[in-house]
Amino acid sequence: MSKKLKKILKIILPIVLGGFLIWYSYRITSEEDRTQIIRYIKEADLFWVGISVLIGIFSHISRAIRWNYLLEPLGYTPKVSNNVFIILIAYFANLGIPRSGEVLRATALATYENVPFQKGFGTIVTERVIDLLILLLIILIALFSQTDIILAFLNEKGVGITTTLIFLSIGFIGLLLLMVFLRRSSSLFAIKIRDFVKGLLDGVLSIFKMKHKWAFVLHTFFIWGAYVLMFWVIKFTVPETIALSFGQLLVAFVAGAFAMSTTNGGIGLYPIAVSKSLSIFGISAVSGNAFGWIMWIAQTIMVVVFGAISFLLLPLLNRNK
Repeated sequence: MSKKLKKILKIILPIVLGGFLIWYSYRITSEEDRTQIIRYIKEADLFWVGISVLIGIFSHISRAIRWNYLLEPLGYTPKVSNNVFIILIAYFANLGIPRSGEVLRATALATYENVPFQKGFGTIVTERVIDLLILLLIILIALFSQTDIILAFLNEKGVGITTTLIFLSIGFIGLLLLMVFLRRSSSLFAIKIRDFVKGLLDGVLSIFKMKHKWAFVLHTFFIWGAYVLMFWVIKFTVPETIALSFGQLLVAFVAGAFAMSTTNGGIGLYPIAVSKSLSIFGISAVSGNAFGWIMWIAQTIMVVVFGAISFLLLPLLNRNK
């Protein structure tokens, strides 16, 4: 397969998948359920939706400040306002072409702040590594906080604790065998994985070389705390989800996070993933879908509106550069 075809498929396939999932979601719901979901969306309390969007904006500002902590050791201190605009434009771009935002961020930083592309892109990779580790931490917290309920749900579906332990044991043994293979193998796949893991470790260790390492850590936890909080407040827009605990919503948050990385901005998949995860806690498909769609619509509109504004303002405010 040619590189050009691979690039085209990387762009087209997530969009096609998102469109298919929207169609699939439409097909598996009855007309009555769709009417109810739309009613929930229309009647969603705009106060809580606005709070969610506001928290999202604060998370982007925090991310912009945190980015400078990675750039300072390289000898660069961009304007925080430029960082905010670039980040919002990058999220906007990711809605159309997956992962294009990272390249665009580095390109825009080089254009408006004279940071070499390679150095700017390197800080973005480090940022992604740290964020991945925080997501893994959230996954562990979500699983441990809701272990009993998740096991009860699996048991209800015919997957008992013995079967679960067998699968976990197989998975653990498989992981050990994979680690041995990756350490000893000279295949291209093994080399790529080793380089990826090395990149993860280098990214983590680079924090300790920062002048403002504790500020970086604080902003990292603030960003992810904001992500969780902007998800949590949406529960007040759907009557059935108001009683959900923080731990229960954390499980749905994790499901939504994986959905966001699968299709462009989570289109089609995000509401399904959130609804399925909330069903573990007895939330109906109608309420779960409504919750997912309200969250997705609110954040997508925020990214589109502020991303478009940033796209216009960034060159205007830097026209003398």
